[in-house]
Amino acid sequence: MNLLINNIKQLVTVSANGKGIKAGSEMSDIGVVENSSVLIVDGKISKIAPSSKIKVDDEIFVLDAEGGIALPGFVDSHTHLIFSGSRENEFAMRAEGKTYQDIASSGGGILSTVRATREASKRELFRLGEKRLNDMLKLGTTTVEIKSGYGLSPDSEIKILEIINELKRDHFSTIAPTFLGAHAIPFEFKENPDEYVELICNYMLPHISEKKMAIFCDIFCENGYFNLKQSERILSKAKEVGLKIKLHADQLSTFGATELGVSLGAISVDHLELINENGINALSNSNTIATILPGSSFFLNHKYAPARTIIDSNIPVALATDFNPGTSMCYSMPMMMTIACTQMKMKVEEAITASTLNGAAALGLSNEVGSIEVGKNGDIIIFDVPDYKYIPYHFSKNFVKYVIKNGVLLEM
Repeated sequence: MNLLINNIKQLVTVSANGKGIKAGSEMSDIGVVENSSVLIVDGKISKIAPSSKIKVDDEIFVLDAEGGIALPGFVDSHTHLIFSGSRENEFAMRAEGKTYQDIASSGGGILSTVRATREASKRELFRLGEKRLNDMLKLGTTTVEIKSGYGLSPDSEIKILEIINELKRDHFSTIAPTFLGAHAIPFEFKENPDEYVELICNYMLPHISEKKMAIFCDIFCENGYFNLKQSERILSKAKEVGLKIKLHADQLSTFGATELGVSLGAISVDHLELINENGINALSNSNTIATILPGSSFFLNHKYAPARTIIDSNIPVALATDFNPGTSMCYSMPMMMTIACTQMKMKVEEAITASTLNGAAALGLSNEVGSIEVGKNGDIIIFDVPDYKYIPYHFSKNFVKYVIKNGVLLEM
């Protein structure tokens, strides 16, 4: 069934005129069309015009947006969605003044989630992932990157990637699988982390590539996790076997992670809370996208990435939730927009671009999703608000009225 969405008060297209990404001042141009309609045929956007200009026949289902505001489906380009267990006790410890490093050294942090996830069955993890994706759809997120990283052994990492690919096959959402075996040094290799690096390079990456289980390889390039030499070894091997690369960079310390990512041609470097002038200069002379994750800074009461400086340096910025059980237990993209505007000096329009088109570009999907343009997938969210600026303004309430994915009106 084809779909006509009528009576849209503001259609926020985020059109890039075929470029697929926006940087600098372009991020403020979100292509708002007043009083418009959108026709979706066979899952693709076919026409954007005033309602009176689109003819309706019996094969077209008409949806009255009732004066709502239409945005492209949100693209959450950085999540750790597949895990078991929760870490509310660590939240309480943090409220008492303990640091992220204090918690990790006492047996908490990433490795506590690794233990719980290794013990969970595939069926349990699939159901958890499915529920989280359903919740994200209700909040307007239609495209999601999902990382492994809570297995940290060949069997467990492959188990998680198998689940991600099953969700990719079965769920309405568009899903981009990422291998993050280098999320932390597992218990078994604490005394010899280089041995784990070689296990990733010599077994995990070739196997994952051969089975086409991931599009991207990511790494936590950070003091106490994977140093520059180890990161370069893993990322170079990932490229060799055909994976695109990403990095967790400059989150807790600054020692050249962003520059490494740029030198290796990473599609994105993510976090960047502590990025310095050298990192910004490297990004400004590259095609690498800066993905900022305000949820983790908010949750950890940590420094925010210098989004204003990065944007003013003509670097494309994407915005994502970093949804994970330890540092950002939130998968609301509107909430990320609110934090970006209030704490990171981003304009509302920039936050919208970063949450849609540039997020899609950070996944290599901006020719399919991220904007409302003829020929792209019919991923459109209708918000029951008076103006697009209202979405980040009235935070904590879900104003999503309709979710359309590939031209299908979903029952939420």
